[in-house]
Amino acid sequence: MANPIALIIDDEEDLRTLMQLTLLRMGIDTELVGTLKEARKQLAARRFDVCLTDMNLPDGNGLTLVAEIAQNYPQLPVAVITAYGSTDTAIAALKAGAFDFVSKPIEIPRLRELIESALKVNTIKPVESHQTPISEQLLIGHSPIMQALRATLAKLARSQAPVYISGESGTGKEVVARLIHLLGPRSNGPFVPVNCGAIPSELMESEFFGHKKGSFTGATEDKQGLFQSAQGGTLFLDEVADLPLPMQVKLLRAIQEKKVRPIGMQTEIPVDIRLLSATHKNLQLQVQAGGFRQDLFYRINVIEVVLPPLRERGEDIVLLAHTFLNRLCADWGISPPPTVSPEAIRVLSHYGFPGNVRELQNTLERALTLSEGQEIRPEHLQLESAASAGIQANTDPSPLPQGSAPTFRAGTAPVVPENDFPLLMPTPDIPADRGEAFTPAGPTPPDIEQTLHKSPRVPPNAMYSARAELALTSVPPETTLSLNLDVIRQQQIPLEKLLPRSGLEGYLQQTERELIILALDQNHWNRTATARKLGMTFRSLRYRLKKLGLAEEDELDNEADVTAD
Repeated sequence: MANPIALIIDDEEDLRTLMQLTLLRMGIDTELVGTLKEARKQLAARRFDVCLTDMNLPDGNGLTLVAEIAQNYPQLPVAVITAYGSTDTAIAALKAGAFDFVSKPIEIPRLRELIESALKVNTIKPVESHQTPISEQLLIGHSPIMQALRATLAKLARSQAPVYISGESGTGKEVVARLIHLLGPRSNGPFVPVNCGAIPSELMESEFFGHKKGSFTGATEDKQGLFQSAQGGTLFLDEVADLPLPMQVKLLRAIQEKKVRPIGMQTEIPVDIRLLSATHKNLQLQVQAGGFRQDLFYRINVIEVVLPPLRERGEDIVLLAHTFLNRLCADWGISPPPTVSPEAIRVLSHYGFPGNVRELQNTLERALTLSEGQEIRPEHLQLESAASAGIQANTDPSPLPQGSAPTFRAGTAPVVPENDFPLLMPTPDIPADRGEAFTPAGPTPPDIEQTLHKSPRVPPNAMYSARAELALTSVPPETTLSLNLDVIRQQQIPLEKLLPRSGLEGYLQQTERELIILALDQNHWNRTATARKLGMTFRSLRYRLKKLGLAEEDELDNEADVTAD
């Protein structure tokens, strides 16, 4: 078998020779050129397995060549050589289609890792089961938007660029991250997911970077951090918006330098990972509010993937329901599996699913538990209470024709009559800063309405209790905001619907955070005026800002000095 061939483009002869010798020791043949013109001639004359180009060439910019290769030779992975610390240049190259980058002065181990990863790109065979591609196994749906998403992820998997995955809760952000990992050259390496909001702030540095034995009280043995655990694979930072500001600074350096320093060590350790991140919050608004560093945002958001909510791909609901019911019946040993009545299908397809795919899966699990016979009916779904609270996505009042709804049995493919059943129901226009469609069951005080919807700094899922299946008590101004327990009991809303996954403590902290941000915004981020508006001392507000990661400690100290003066 012939050796792989690499095209090296650099106008420095010494650097070209160094890279050539390194690649020859790896069993890779090389072709050396010093200009864009010579590079284009070589690309047209023969096929290469990998390309390595400098950014500054005598007759042009390497970014131009990167874009041309991405357009005309999409199967060729191209890496760029950047000056030390040129983060902006590296990000621009990745956005233009570069596979990865290496900084000058070139470190030989880093160059070897890059070339080995690049050579794996065109040798990957997707994991398949029963002739079904892995992308269709993980991302279920035949709607045009899902087909386009799968095609996009297949392209992103070939690159090493950081990917930022955004979307509402329950849309499958971790599934998408895992799919990018499985389709890429790192599929044989580890996939390490971490929920940034679930790690206590005082343990975060140790969890991410590790520590040496005896470096602090309780460090009884060496600990490997998450970056080291993901060596050669993918690190997925879920809910990255929940990182405190001090940790964001350290994370930025680790990403840029591709090195970490465990607590108690004097030297840094190089790491080879691909970084994926996600959050259900609007990260750009978090940057504007001062809760997330702008430089870190641009570093992780080289490429953004936006996941559609389930209400925007309603034609996939029947297929998803069929798939989930199959899996549940197989896991629970239910045979023969129950059918889903046409009326139940109609209810599923008319419902807006504010919790997206996760809510659909939970709904079917509940229905399968409650159904006693061989048929799942609408009352087993228990979606009526949510529909009465205004969550229903259907805006077409005309009833469906009798017998037009499809029916299916778990274990068989669903049969949907064409043109008879409106699977994709229209939804009202929703402003970008309001999140999912929401109509409260009762009147909402004006101040609360402004808190929930009108402040551009408040993320869509800011107050769980005031959205979806829960109504706020109508209270006059200056009284305590409380939940309408009578409505909750009457509609039999389960506790898990009222709280986020982090529980009561997470709900209270999130509510406190968003109300403080709103007060800061209304007072032009004057903390003294904000403390007065919130009815607390400046010291109390200072403590909360530090606890919630809304300000650096030295920044608070400076403002405290000014206030004292």
